[in-house]
Amino acid sequence: GHRRKNWKVRKFVLRDDPAYLHYYDPAGGEEPLGAIHLRGCVVTAVEDMPDSKKYDVDNILFEIITASEIHYYLQAASSAERTEWIKAIQTVSRTGK
Repeated sequence: GHRRKNWKVRKFVLRDDPAYLHYYDPAGGEEPLGAIHLRGCVVTAVEDMPDSKKYDVDNILFEIITASEIHYYLQAASSAERTEWIKAIQTVSRTGK
């Protein structure tokens, strides 16, 4: 969503060997649409996002900044789920291969 100014629903699969977050079309398909390399990344909660409508954000966004400084903004389904994703991605970024 951060590149095209619109949000798309994606299915995410977190892997630690190798340390990637693969994303898929939720309607199906075996091949990932893309992947985010997590080794050495920084992941944080985003409380306020410029250029977004208030109802789009609702304090459930988080940002992944890769080691090569690519920024990804993701929206979780809930605040609790956002916290789980952040913790899991932080672990993989430190310990994943």
